Amino acid sequence: MDTNAITNAYTAQATAESASASKAKNTSKVTKPAGQKEVGSPQLSEKAQKYYNQLRKKFSNMDFILVSSDKKEEVQANASKYAGNSALVVLIDEDKIEKMAEDEAYRAKYEGILRGATTQMAQMKQSLGKNADSVKTIGMSFNEKGVASFFAVVDKSLASQKKRIEKKAEQKAEDKKKAERKAEQKRAEEKRKDGVEKTGGDSEDTVTVTASSWDELLKKINDTITMARADSLRTEQETWVGQRFDSAI
Repeated sequence: MDTNAITNAYTAQATAESASASKAKNTSKVTKPAGQKEVGSPQLSEKAQKYYNQLRKKFSNMDFILVSSDKKEEVQANASKYAGNSALVVLIDEDKIEKMAEDEAYRAKYEGILRGATTQMAQMKQSLGKNADSVKTIGMSFNEKGVASFFAVVDKSLASQKKRIEKKAEQKAEDKKKAERKAEQKRAEEKRKDGVEKTGGDSEDTVTVTASSWDELLKKINDTITMARADSLRTEQETWVGQRFDSAI
């Protein structure tokens, strides 16, 4: 009997069983925490799920959405569809989370991008100034090569409404000044007549912009808002056409 062959066969079988058990352990699922947002039906190993929980806790100022492998292309093409609040939305697929849980260098790369995004988000809001009120959501996602891209959902109706309010406020202030000047002239005239100064009382249209950098995103957001306000003013002025001629007839 070839004892070496038997020993080798036994060793090979034991190694295979050990690898199989290790794989089964690695892919065993854990209960998903409440509030975990998903697209499709992503499945994480126990280790990856634990890491993902830690990642969400570490970057609690972000709104993570976990994407299944079969939905990656769809989500990438319709990123803004999954946005919905004022926090930075991060679309990340299950494959990346699995690799981040296993590969420290890979993990460090992505977490570095996320840390940078926290600072960039704050700077973005500051740079937008009043225009920030017209931005519903800002988000980011990653392609297969790990390159980040960015998107923003701009509410054009808010932008145009704000401009109309500003114009009406300016017009109201100007009308008030004219009325005050007219009243002052009238009082002055009456004072000249009798020498006494008398006194008396008396909606949602959104557009999504995408960019490959934060600077590009900022420019596109501002350009979109500027165009929305310009379109609103043109529309308002178009309603005046023909109205001024009625009083002259």
